[in-house]
Amino acid sequence: QVQLAESGGGSVQSGGSLRLSCVASGNTYSTDCMGWFRRAPGKEREEVASIESDGTLDYADSVKGRFTIVRDNGKNMLYLQMNSLKPEDKAMYYCATARAYWNGKKYYCERFNTWGQGTQVTVSS
Repeated sequence: QVQLAESGGGSVQSGGSLRLSCVASGNTYSTDCMGWFRRAPGKEREEVASIESDGTLDYADSVKGRFTIVRDNGKNMLYLQMNSLKPEDKAMYYCATARAYWNGKKYYCERFNTWGQGTQVTVSS
């Protein structure tokens, strides 16, 4: 179906910035929902940010005001600009997509079911 590939991870000091990129290929649709997830050792996977087909954005409380998610449908790309990074942001970050269905009034995201291989983000104190 859809293949995803992340890049842009690395090591930074607290307060630094990184920009993650994700390229989607295969059976993609402009109406797909897209998002960034992360998983740190010993912790559950958590949703960091997502964007719906109509542009609606959602951010985890822990990253609000620091992270920005952007999609470029023309290039099948998804980005995550991360500023003011903290040690607790250290994790493997994954790009994901979900199909959306039309209920007659708006699109709703289905469950995310396609994932990239991940890119590592490390933040030192």
